[in-house]
Amino acid sequence: MAASERPQDRPRPVYLDLFAIRKPIPAIVSILHRASGALLFLVGVPALLWGLQESLASPESYASLRAFLAHPVAKLVALALVWAYLHHLLAGVRHLAQDLHVGIDLAPARRSAAAVFAAALLLTLIVAIRLW
Repeated sequence: MAASERPQDRPRPVYLDLFAIRKPIPAIVSILHRASGALLFLVGVPALLWGLQESLASPESYASLRAFLAHPVAKLVALALVWAYLHHLLAGVRHLAQDLHVGIDLAPARRSAAAVFAAALLLTLIVAIRLW
């Protein structure tokens, strides 16, 4: 029987709406783990290397770097990078624990995902208070 001759029981979806699918908290934490890693690699490492270069070049460039980092937009970018670092660190520890078969059942996985999400936000809030 050719593919065109097979009857279809129900129509196939034309597209998949990823925003309509409700994802569980462990999936969100896992996706954010990947996104925070990409953010750290693509933005954090170059920014850190540039800041290190500017701070070591001369006293004048260090002063201009400090002035640049005092700007509110630079502080927001720094906070985003701090969140990415903290979330990536905590979610990475969670993934390592799961690799050791700790907390892989559904209820502990949901609790640890919520704990990672909350701890990263709380620690970022503490850094934000300290920064401003």
